[in-house]
Amino acid sequence: MERPVILELKHITKTYPGVVALDDINVKIRKGEVLAVAGENGAGKSTMMKLISGAICPDGGSIVYEGKEYEAMTPALSKELGITVVYQEFNLVSSLSVAENMFLGDYPGGKVMPDFRYMKRKTREIFDDMGIDIDPSAKVGELSTSYCQLVEIAKAMTRELKVLILDEPTAALTVHETEILFRLIEKLKKKGTTILYVSHRMSEMFEICDRVVIFRDGRNVGVENMSEITMDGLIQKMVGHEVSDTYPRRKNEVGEVILKVENICGLGVEDISFELHKGEILGFSGLVGAGRTETMRMLFGADRYESGTIYFEGRQVEIRKPEDACDLGIGFVPEDRKTQGVAQNLSIRQNISLAILKLVSSGPLGVMNFQKENKILERYKSALSIKTPSFNQLVKNLSGGNQQKVVLSKWLARNCKVLIVDEPTRGIDVGAKQEIYEILNDLAEQGVAIIMVSSEMPELIGMADRIIVLSEGRKTGVLNREEFEQERILKLSSHEFKEEGVKTNG
Repeated sequence: MERPVILELKHITKTYPGVVALDDINVKIRKGEVLAVAGENGAGKSTMMKLISGAICPDGGSIVYEGKEYEAMTPALSKELGITVVYQEFNLVSSLSVAENMFLGDYPGGKVMPDFRYMKRKTREIFDDMGIDIDPSAKVGELSTSYCQLVEIAKAMTRELKVLILDEPTAALTVHETEILFRLIEKLKKKGTTILYVSHRMSEMFEICDRVVIFRDGRNVGVENMSEITMDGLIQKMVGHEVSDTYPRRKNEVGEVILKVENICGLGVEDISFELHKGEILGFSGLVGAGRTETMRMLFGADRYESGTIYFEGRQVEIRKPEDACDLGIGFVPEDRKTQGVAQNLSIRQNISLAILKLVSSGPLGVMNFQKENKILERYKSALSIKTPSFNQLVKNLSGGNQQKVVLSKWLARNCKVLIVDEPTRGIDVGAKQEIYEILNDLAEQGVAIIMVSSEMPELIGMADRIIVLSEGRKTGVLNREEFEQERILKLSSHEFKEEGVKTNG
C-alpha cells in the first residue's frame, strides 16, 4: 500500500542573477519514507532544502504540506509544522556547552532562568538513545568536526519531528558513527517521520533510502524506487552521461623519504612515528577521536606538539607555526574548507593570491604584478577545471567541489613538496570527486608527497600506497597495498583489537 503524501512541491522555480537554481520542480514526498535527494553540486538540492525550511522563498509555484497549500515557508512556520533541517554547515555556538546548543533558541524555563539541569539531563538521554558518548557540559568549540555533526543531528531530537532533512549527514562521520545514524533513521521511520536524505555517498542511498529524486541543472530528471535503479544508472542520470567509478591508476614508483616523524605527542596523540616518500600517497584511517586531524595540525604547525622529532629532506626541523611548514614546502587542505580552507567572502582571485603574495608582488612596497597573477590564476583554473565565470566570483557562491579546487590551487601555486589533505572529497559530488582523485594522482606522479586523511574506506583503499591506522591517539598498524582489507582496517581502528605481526612503524 502506497504511503500518503505529506509534502508536495508544485511547479517550484527559483532564480538568482544569471542562474536558474530550480526550474519547474514537481515532487511528492510520502509520510514515513526515506527519500534520497541526488545530484551534482549546483544541481538544486540545497535550494530545494532551503525552500522547504523557509530559509528562502520561491519565485513561483507552491508548497503543499499535510493538505494545506503555502506560497512560501518561513523558518518559524516550518518549525511549527514539525520540519527540521540539519545542514552540512554547522549551526552551533562554539562558546556554549553542548546542552545549551541542543536547546538554543528554545531554552526550557525561559531566557531569564533557563533550566540547565533539565537541558543536561535531556541531552544525556538523547545521546544514550543514539548510542553516542559526548559530555553535555563540554564546550562545542572543544569538539572535533565529527562530534559537532553528531550534536547537530541530536539537536533535531529535541523537537517534535514530522519531516527531517539531513544534508550530507555522514560527511564528517566514520563507519561506526554512520551506523549509529542509520539506526536512528530506522527508529524515526518506524515512528512515521519523513526523512529527506541528501548525500554524495551513493552506497548510503541504496542502503537506507526507499526512493530517490534526481536533480540535474536545476531540473527534476526523475524519481525512482531504489530497488529499481542501479548505481551506474543513478550516476548517469545525475551527470547526463556515463562516469567511471574507478580510481586512477598509479604509474609512478615512490621515491626517497622526504618527511620523517618520530614519536610526536600532543592533543591526545601519543608516539606517532612514520615516514613519507616522494611521490607517495600515504593514507591515514581511524574512527572519530583517533587523532588523525590532530596529528596533521601538529605537522603543519596549526597546533603545537609537546614532544617528538620531525625530519624534512634529511635534516631535523622545528615546525611551531604554519609559516614554518609553508617555508619548508608543506601545504595543508583542512577537513573544514568553509571555515579553515577558504575565506568565503573573498573572491577566487583573493583566496589564491593571498597564499602567493611574494610570488606576484615585487619591490619594498609589494607592488602587485597583475600580469603574473593572472597567468597563475589561468594556469590553475585550467589545470583543476575550476568552473567560474570570473576570478572575481566570491568563493561562497561556488559549489563544494570548486571551493575545494580553490583550496588546492593555493597550495599548488606555492609548489608544495608535501601536501596534507584532510577529508579532500567531503561533501562534493561524484564527478568532482573523480577530478580531485585525478589531481592528487597527477601530483604524486610529479613527485609530490601526499598525506591523505579520509573517513571513506573505499577512497583510502583506492588511492593510497600505504595506510596508517590510528586508534585513540596511537598507531595500531601500517598496511601496504597488498594488505588492504576493509575488515582488517576496521579492526585495527578499534581499541579492543590487537593484531600480532602488524607493522607499527613506517
